Formats: sequence, structure tokens, C-alpha cells
Amino acid sequence: MQDTDSELLAKLGYKQEFRRVFSPLETFGVAFSVIGLVPSLASVLFYALPNGGPTALVWGWFMAYPFMMCIGLALAELASANPTSGGLYYWTHTLAPPKWRNLLSWIVGYTNTIGFATALASIDWACAVQIGAAASIANDLTWAPTMPQTFGIYVAIIVAHGIVCSLTPELMARLQNLYIALNVLLCLIVIIVLPAVTPGELKNTPEYVFGTFDNVSGWPDGFAFIISLLTPLWTVCGYDSSVHMSEEALNAATAVPWAIVGSITVSCVLGWGVVISLAFCMGTDLAGIISGPLGSPMAQIFYGAFGPKGALALWIVVIIVQLMIGSSLLLVASRQSFAFARDGALPFSRLLYYISPRTKAPVCTVWLVVGFAFLLGLLSFGGADAINAVFSLAVASMYVTYIVPIACRLACADSGRWRPGVFWLGSFGKPIASVALAWMALMIVVFFFPTSPGPDVQGMNYTVLVLGGMMVPVLAWYFFPVYGGVHWFQGPVANVHAHASDDGCEAGSVVAASASEKGSESRSMDVRLSNNVGRSDGMEFA
Repeated sequence: MQDTDSELLAKLGYKQEFRRVFSPLETFGVAFSVIGLVPSLASVLFYALPNGGPTALVWGWFMAYPFMMCIGLALAELASANPTSGGLYYWTHTLAPPKWRNLLSWIVGYTNTIGFATALASIDWACAVQIGAAASIANDLTWAPTMPQTFGIYVAIIVAHGIVCSLTPELMARLQNLYIALNVLLCLIVIIVLPAVTPGELKNTPEYVFGTFDNVSGWPDGFAFIISLLTPLWTVCGYDSSVHMSEEALNAATAVPWAIVGSITVSCVLGWGVVISLAFCMGTDLAGIISGPLGSPMAQIFYGAFGPKGALALWIVVIIVQLMIGSSLLLVASRQSFAFARDGALPFSRLLYYISPRTKAPVCTVWLVVGFAFLLGLLSFGGADAINAVFSLAVASMYVTYIVPIACRLACADSGRWRPGVFWLGSFGKPIASVALAWMALMIVVFFFPTSPGPDVQGMNYTVLVLGGMMVPVLAWYFFPVYGGVHWFQGPVANVHAHASDDGCEAGSVVAASASEKGSESRSMDVRLSNNVGRSDGMEFA
């Protein structure tokens, strides 16, 4: 199986540099743990509760699933055809029109790289807030962390994740099994135990949960419900994570697409059970839940149901799972950054394109992502709304990276550039991709709206500003005179002829530098690009 994977990777233009140590279950575990249902949901309940209350939470989750699945299916089809860690920017360059493929691949690659670092920042910031809530519970709500204290906790978390992800991939692969078990266990506790211990005065009736739209946001009911959909969309996001583990996954052309589809399905089914349980056990005081002293609506619900000691015990489990989400997310982000550096697209690619000869982990890109997440964390000193923009940016940037390759796949469906893999949607591919594109285009616009109408400076949604601030330097770097990417970036660079370096590390910075220094001389991938998946022998996956 591993020989088949390595041969397929070589036909895509790359040599096997990582060890293939992730089983299909562990590949699924990466995406499932990045989603991290309960902790992720705890971070974004503030989107749903003011915009319809429990009813919006429950029915919004149910209605969002088919659209998320369309996105997942479209990505899974692409992942099967091109199982490489570069993922979305590789697909874009393969499928886009020749005139635009370099620019689009550059945009997708940078957006994906920055998007994962942003997601890590939002996850670990939420974890820092959750740790602060745990400390508040332990002190009978008499203490709350200051912003500098929360930032200190945040820095400790991202550094710890950097250390863990610098260890061997074998360890990270085995940890995914533990992550799966704890994620499922936490969901079952919320689904089964929470209703059993919640006092009667806090339990809601089915009529209230499923039929009473409690909108306190100020938006019209219809638009409020649309905004509430950000809760499931942010929670069940990052399911492309398994794509970036393609070069470490066994039977990647099959395992990766099924990991995408499986993680969405399992997360949505378990997640619906979780939100129904929360809706029945939160009471009707939405304002008290949203603005409670713990700083987290879910922690407030647990406190009312379990009491101080029980809530603290459960909240510690939530924090542990949140820490697991961050480690898996950094694992994925480092692989995406490594792939982009391998193709010479990142500044200092010579240094970043490096695999430790001792641990076989891309340690340079691990700490690159940690450093960028640290800088994003500094936004917290600009106020809660500034750091909240990171939450929306994480999803908005991911949707940008999804839209471009899916649109390119749809545009070239009848051309020779598209050849499916073993996971193929057949005649359903076009309509599913079309629905996915329409849905993402709509929701990206929604991401830019404030949480309530008529906001002041503090209440503004700064996502569009942060996203624009991210894209301006990306495009400026591409079009920069003489040194910009437009002068040397030609997309993915073949390294199948690279040799191990003198220190025994399989990487070879000479190949990484070739994108900027050798330009078209290193275009040994032109043949495979014209055949979409590198099948210069005319073979297809299916």
C-alpha cells in the first residue's frame, strides 16, 4: 500500500519525504479532532443564542448540514484525484486556466496558510478564555482574568503546541485515536448526562426549543436566523485538514476523501444531539447566559446544571479536548506551510523547507505558524471585537480557499484538465459543486456583518478589514517589481529527483529555491499539470 502511495505521489511530482504512519482511522481523526465539536461550539454559541435562541441553534444546525456536506463532497472528489499536502493551491494550479493558474494558486496557497494560522490563534485564544473560566469557577466566581493574563495563558498554549508538534509523526498519529475517543465521550456526556442533572427550573419545553424564535439581537428575524448559522459553520470547519496529511496517510487517495465526508457526517450528527441537549437545559434567560460572569455561554449552562464542582470537572475535560484541537490544527498547518515552502512560495523557503532528521517533523514550519499565531494574539489588546474578528476570518479565509479550486474544477469539468480519482461523484459532481459555491458565496458576505445593527466602533465586525489587511500584502508580494512572485512563481515544483542533504534530512533546499531562482528551468511538472493528476502515462485513478 505504501509503495502505491509513494508511486502516486511521484506521479504528482513529489518524492516521499514523510513517513506514511497515519491509518485511515487516524486520518479521519485529524479532521474530526480539528472540528472538536463541544469546545468549538462553546467558542461560538454567541452567534446563535441572540439570533433566535435555542430554536435557531437547533434548526440552524439541521439546515446547515446539507450545505456543509456539499462542500465536503466537492473537496473529497478533488482530494482523491490529487492526494498531496499542498492540497487546495495544488488543485487550483492544476485545474485553473493557464493564464490565471499562477496568480490563483498563489492566492489560495497564502490564504490557506494564513487561514490555518488564524484558526490556530482563534482555537488557542478560546482555550485561554476557557482556562480563565475554569479558574473563575474554582474561585466561586470571585476572580476573572485580565486581558494580559489571558494573553499569557494563550502564549503558553501555543508554545506547548509547538513543542508537541515538533515530536515524531508516529506519536501524533497514535494520539489521534485518543482524540477521537475523548471527543466522542465529551459529546455523550453533554447529550446524556446534562439533561439528567439539569434542575427542573432550567429545563425548557419542546415548544420553546423547537418552535419559539427568541431574537434579542436587533436584526429582523429572517436575517438573525442567517447569522445564527455561523455557529454550525464555524464549529464544523477545517474538514479539509486531512487533505494536508495526504503524504503521511496510508491509501491516501481513498482514506483522505472518506475522512472529509466522515468527519462532517459524524460531527453533524453528534453536534445536533449536543445542541438539542443544550437547548433543553439552558433555561430562558438568554441575556444571563450570553453575558454571564464566566465569559462563556456553555460554561454558564454547565454551571447552572452541574453546580460549581461538577461544572469545573466537565469544563476541564472541555479544555483538554480544546488543547487537542490546537495540536491537530498546528500539525495540519505545518504540513500546508511545508508544502508551500517546498514549492518556493514562502519567504525564506530555503530555511522553511526542512524536515528534522531526528523526528522527521517539519519543525521550521511548525514554529513559523506558532510565531504568526503569537502576532495574531496581540490583537486581543485592541479589545474583544478585534480578537473576535479572528474567529470570523478563520472561516472566511477557509471559504476563499475552498471556492477557488471548486470553481476551477467546475469550469474545466469537460476539459482534459479534470480526471477523477477513486472517489468520484459522477454526474452529481457539477450540481453538488454548484450548490457548494453558491452557499459559500452567500455566507462569506454574512461573515462580514456585525452581531447587531447600528454598531459603534467597539461593536463593528472587523473581519473584512482583517481579511483585506491579509490580502493586500499577499497581492503586493506577488506583483512586487523585480522580486515579486509574478516574476518567478510557476506553481508546484517537481522534486522527484531531489537527493537527501548531507545531514541526512530528506528535503533539499535547492529544490525549494528553484521556484524563485530557476523559474521555468525547473518546470519538470508541465506534463503532469496538463494531465491534471500527473498521469503522463494516460492512466486514470478510477
